[in-house]
Amino acid sequence: MFKKVLIANRGEIALRVIRTCKEMGIKTVAVYSKADADSLHVRFADEAVCIGPAASSESYLSIPNIISAAEITNADAIHPGYGFLSENSKFSRICAEHGIKFIGASADQIDKMGDKATAKETMKEAGVPCVPGSEGVMATYEHAVKTAQEIGYPVMVKATAGGGGKGMRAVPSEKHLQDAWNSARREAAAAFGNDAMYMEKLILEPRHIEIQIVGDSFGKACHLSERDCSIQRRHQKLVEETPSPFMTDKLRKKMGDAAVKAAEYIAYEGAGTVEFLVDKDRNFYFMEMNTRIQVEHPITEQVVGFDLIREQIKVAAGERISGKNYFPEMHSIEVRINAEDAFNDFRPCPGKIDSFHAPGGHGVRLDTHCYSGYVIPPYYDSMIAKLIVTARTREESLEKLARALDEFIIEGIKTTIPFHQQLLKNEDFRKGVYTTKFMEDFELAHPE
Repeated sequence: MFKKVLIANRGEIALRVIRTCKEMGIKTVAVYSKADADSLHVRFADEAVCIGPAASSESYLSIPNIISAAEITNADAIHPGYGFLSENSKFSRICAEHGIKFIGASADQIDKMGDKATAKETMKEAGVPCVPGSEGVMATYEHAVKTAQEIGYPVMVKATAGGGGKGMRAVPSEKHLQDAWNSARREAAAAFGNDAMYMEKLILEPRHIEIQIVGDSFGKACHLSERDCSIQRRHQKLVEETPSPFMTDKLRKKMGDAAVKAAEYIAYEGAGTVEFLVDKDRNFYFMEMNTRIQVEHPITEQVVGFDLIREQIKVAAGERISGKNYFPEMHSIEVRINAEDAFNDFRPCPGKIDSFHAPGGHGVRLDTHCYSGYVIPPYYDSMIAKLIVTARTREESLEKLARALDEFIIEGIKTTIPFHQQLLKNEDFRKGVYTTKFMEDFELAHPE
């Protein structure tokens, strides 16, 4: 087992990893930018190293600075969390070259699954259902036109290096293809330095359902059931729950088996998710694989009684997984609390938190790095907390969530708490009747 783990991240996920490491008797090293000097992950780690100024490119994305921090503190492993360098194959490879264990997928696995076009071809070879689409990258606009004609409109043009909804465009007909092609490529080039595109058939009325998997270095994988991530805004998840209100026992088994098949086909090591689109007839199609821990991992932990960070660390240290698949025994919902003004197009609202009161009680979990007096910097993602509630049934979870949101007090900045309170009153959401298009029709009532 590792003696010291450096966490190459910030905020709540860094604090989350530190907590599990402490429970396992592993020393921890926090890295931080100058803007994060007062963050809780810095306070609770055994050691902390400043790795640069506020800009991510000069701190949390600076591989030389992070490797240097690991070397001067004698860390023998690095946990990347999610975002930043968590799916960067170069970082994984450099860690290996320096004799530091990267707690996550190998560089080859990240390369194989990180590029969406390559991942899709790999999954086809593995026998996992895939959305009809282009055979790899489309080199020219003429190639895109021909592909769209072959698979039929509507289609989706997507960046192979995409993430967070960037470089994606829905194309209802051929007259919209040229604009979609040009704008998606520009956006992808700006966001990822890569404008390569591929195309898929646009699945109408889809649910976004992902399967949590864990694989070990002995080629064995298991799944921990599903999470429904269909409540999204501009492809950014807002709410996740497990089990999915759309799922059946038969579909859960089929999707779980497909996810395990995918993981074992590439000999996947670590925690990851296989993400699917599920149409209204419950046909499911591989969308992508995330080779890291997910923001929404706590709801899985809550319903199966499983510490996913602990499992990541154990697998990275060479231990075997049990090989058993897990199924939900409770119902859990997570809402992301962001420093955003939901009534002003979700505009980010960094600043000082004057007052912070966390909700509590049975079945309530709050993952956050914030507190009264903390200043939310303007340089990073606007998520400040994840509120997770767990109960025996979905109905009980919804009532518990409403109560917890009423208790959650954050003053001094705008947050998305009022949005979630209104969402909970929506009849379709309460019935579990929603797709990825739900937010397009959701009307947020401005407070008086």
